[in-house]
Amino acid sequence: MKKKAIFFIDANNWYHNVKNIVKPGWIDIRKVVELISKEKNLSIVDIIWYASVPSIKDGDVMYYQHMSFLSKLEKQGIRVVTRKLQRLSNQEEKESKAQSINSLGLCNVCKPLVEESFLDLADFKKKEKGIDVWIAVDMIKKSVIEKACDVCVLISGDADFVPALKVVQEGGKEVLSTFVPFGYSFELRNEFPYLFLGRAKIMDCLKPYDKDKK
Repeated sequence: MKKKAIFFIDANNWYHNVKNIVKPGWIDIRKVVELISKEKNLSIVDIIWYASVPSIKDGDVMYYQHMSFLSKLEKQGIRVVTRKLQRLSNQEEKESKAQSINSLGLCNVCKPLVEESFLDLADFKKKEKGIDVWIAVDMIKKSVIEKACDVCVLISGDADFVPALKVVQEGGKEVLSTFVPFGYSFELRNEFPYLFLGRAKIMDCLKPYDKDKK
């Protein structure tokens, strides 16, 4: 029997590293998920795309192109979670993370584990507002608390997610990290089962009209 899997995609991390192989917009994200699912014999429960959204003040063209892209993802059955692109100070980011955790209504056992894992994450200033903690909390909430899946599949190369994946494992669920070779944290690969998405696999996931593009 196939294990039920939810796919959590760190869109910003994906974009900045995939572009070393091919233009990110050429890739069919659903095909990527289906490729992983087939290789690991998983049943897709949900696909969630987490992304920061630019302000329209940054330019009309860029803003509407981005929103059009997100709309196309939703038409493919991919759930989109967005936050405004905004830089925060360390203290502001820590307070934002604390508010996100408090809003979950976690039990007295789970809450200390989540707080210990995420309120101490370093390098806050380099992260888009709320995206990393949103993914981390969702992975724990959906797998350990709601028991909506057997496996959490993280599409990201960011080592900041190591604490979250450990909590998921401690909650009795399986984890899998998968990413392109560029920007794929050794710590992430060393701690958990992983799958490389090399150039050949990425090129197999292009949208039909882009297959001849290099």
